[in-house]
Amino acid sequence: MKFLIVTHVVHTQKGTDFFAYSPYVNEMNIWLRHVNSVTIIAPLRKGDVASLQKKYNFSSINFIAVPEFSFINFKESIKAIGVLPIILWKLFRVMFSAQHIHLRCPGNMGLLGSLVQIFFPFKAKSAKYAGNWDPNAKQPLSYKFQKFVLGNTFFTHNMQVLVYGDWNNQTKNIKSFFTSTYYEKEAIAVPPKSLEAKIKFIFVGTLVKGKQPLLALQLFEKIQQDYPNLELSFYGEGEERQALENYITLHSLQSSVFLKGNQDRETMKEIYKNSHFLMLPSKSEGWPKVVAEAMFWGCLPIASSVSCVPFMLDFGKRGIVFVDNFEQNITLIQELLGKPLEYEKRRTVAMQWSRNFTLEKFEKEITKIVTPCE
Repeated sequence: MKFLIVTHVVHTQKGTDFFAYSPYVNEMNIWLRHVNSVTIIAPLRKGDVASLQKKYNFSSINFIAVPEFSFINFKESIKAIGVLPIILWKLFRVMFSAQHIHLRCPGNMGLLGSLVQIFFPFKAKSAKYAGNWDPNAKQPLSYKFQKFVLGNTFFTHNMQVLVYGDWNNQTKNIKSFFTSTYYEKEAIAVPPKSLEAKIKFIFVGTLVKGKQPLLALQLFEKIQQDYPNLELSFYGEGEERQALENYITLHSLQSSVFLKGNQDRETMKEIYKNSHFLMLPSKSEGWPKVVAEAMFWGCLPIASSVSCVPFMLDFGKRGIVFVDNFEQNITLIQELLGKPLEYEKRRTVAMQWSRNFTLEKFEKEITKIVTPCE
């Protein structure tokens, strides 16, 4: 099978190997186990392999490099208009020779790919929409346009669009999906977690404004006024680190709030096992892997009501869903801190739910989309 990947993810080449953002490559390596020919069309940068990049586990990749482009301002838009004809022509050529077209959305390349695929109605196609598929979500126009084209059976034929969450009034193109981090063999028992001694909160993810780490810190600070046996650790790096450091110093929180940086997979497993709550007041998500990971290890999520998060948390039965009220969120958390039996109940059902979505199940579902080669 000639498998084509269309993605905006920036790649790096070292010798004959290609590297890209690790979580994305981890997933694509599962897809690539079931094909025998791969073409990738994506941006390619020169330079050293970044620390968060990983190599594809595929022996021979046909890589078609395209320029990076965006429409974030007038200057970038003018540059983009200049390179669009080249990219569109390359997309048409590689789609013409592909047997299965796979789009990674949302993104600029996904947007162009969703348009060009219209000219190939009889080819097998799939799209992974890793963003928020909620029809009522406030999103950029380009995201809404991609969702419109992919979900419209007049323009888009013979495609499965993998989205997060179950949404009403969807076309036959749309398939509710998930993602995974752990194997079945990793699902070992996790002892009950007491709320009597030190209670550990964690924030896991990139420290950027969209994920609102500062809001997590402010909520924690207020809760700690009534529950002094709490601590909060941040795992991740990003532009908001300095703001967090300044706030911690200004409010004298050095003894209970810690910035731990990025950690590897095995270290994070132990952190989840030994933590009570995950806080993620993010403005936007697709399927937040850190929420599912925390649940897998009995670390109860407290997360925003965005994308499929309410489904993941069963509207509060498997965690706490943030509301649009700062004081009410504090009340919700404090009430649960005072109910250890209810905490243990939610923690247990959260763990049971998350362990249904293993990497084995993920690969099994992938094989239904990409026919394995004999």
